[in-house]
Amino acid sequence: MTYETALGEDARQRIAEISRADILVGIPSYNNAATIGHVVRMAAEGMVKYFPDMKPVLINSDGGSPDGTRQVVLDTPVPQGVGVIATEYQGIPGKGSAFRAVFEVARALGVRACVVVDSDLRSITPEWIELLAGSIVKEGCGYVTPFYIRHKYDGTITNNICYPLTRMLYGLEVRQPIGGDFGFSADLLDHYLGQDVWETDVARFGIDIWMTTTAINVEARVCQAHLGVKIHDAKDPAAALGPMFRQVVGTLFGMMAKYEANWKQVTGCRPAPMYGEPKKVEPEPVPVTRSAMIEKLRAGREEWGEVWDRVLSAKNRATLEAILAQPGDVYRFTAAQWAPIVFDFAVAYNESGLDKDAVIDSMTPLYYGRTAGLVVESEDMNNATFEREVIQAQARTFEELKPYLVERWGQAT
Repeated sequence: MTYETALGEDARQRIAEISRADILVGIPSYNNAATIGHVVRMAAEGMVKYFPDMKPVLINSDGGSPDGTRQVVLDTPVPQGVGVIATEYQGIPGKGSAFRAVFEVARALGVRACVVVDSDLRSITPEWIELLAGSIVKEGCGYVTPFYIRHKYDGTITNNICYPLTRMLYGLEVRQPIGGDFGFSADLLDHYLGQDVWETDVARFGIDIWMTTTAINVEARVCQAHLGVKIHDAKDPAAALGPMFRQVVGTLFGMMAKYEANWKQVTGCRPAPMYGEPKKVEPEPVPVTRSAMIEKLRAGREEWGEVWDRVLSAKNRATLEAILAQPGDVYRFTAAQWAPIVFDFAVAYNESGLDKDAVIDSMTPLYYGRTAGLVVESEDMNNATFEREVIQAQARTFEELKPYLVERWGQAT
């Protein structure tokens, strides 16, 4: 079934009642009754406190939660003058469909700035709204990404794939391209809604990386906001990823074909400007089970060995076998080994002869293996040292090895 709109009749009725707005905060949700009330209060207070001359609206775009999430939103007290919409979006179940409803409401109300924040945030304050919307309203920025202080083992898909690959491909230093909390301008809203992606993985978990990649490539002014610590429902990186890995990485790889002409011309990177003051806070620790990740890598050989043979160059296949042969107590899987493997998978994803889902699913055990290697490298490091000596060093490795990607891409296409 194709959905022409993500909005149901109830949402359209509320839009008619509210008529117009200047600033909007959208909160996607599914079964977040326990946490969403705090997010609603902080977001509403932030709009009123920091943008007193702008008409504020808050929308909860829900996936049909049976736990009463939408009712919590409606029952949460907000300052006078804040319009509230709590609606069940239409479309493929997922965060992207929820965002589509937010985008449609924002455009229908004619807002100048739109902010989206996660529904499980415990660390959000009213200031987050100013940080995510202020540079749009005051400085004309088009897209604002979050800059969090995170524990070294929080956000491993970002650290190992999305951050270094996005930076290397498009030449912009955006530390959290799939952070979850963003701000964007009316112009970008129109562009997003005009894209024919709402029946794809973008409508699920692929939305964040799609938004960031699109903003960079349409030359929106991108900046990063100092939000401090993100405290949410973090998980052990060894836990099951579900469909998220496939949807995020598949979207990232798929957009490489769309923007091939752009990224092939890029060398080096430039920083995206920062907005707000840096925060001096320590994040909560994230537990990690290194042995479980190594076991997932080894189990992957049995399940996906034949696909690895087709995806990986002979050199990278030999590298992987050497990694697999290591005893657990001397395990190593380095950035220099990881980057060309990622490039091989990106190329394979964009070849017509290989099933795209199988390519990404077969890469998942290797992601676990690299994450285990990252843990080995950094067990004794604090978060600041880890960022400098592991994550930034890995991003530079991706950039240094980019010629290999360009060469392989040319051979494949």
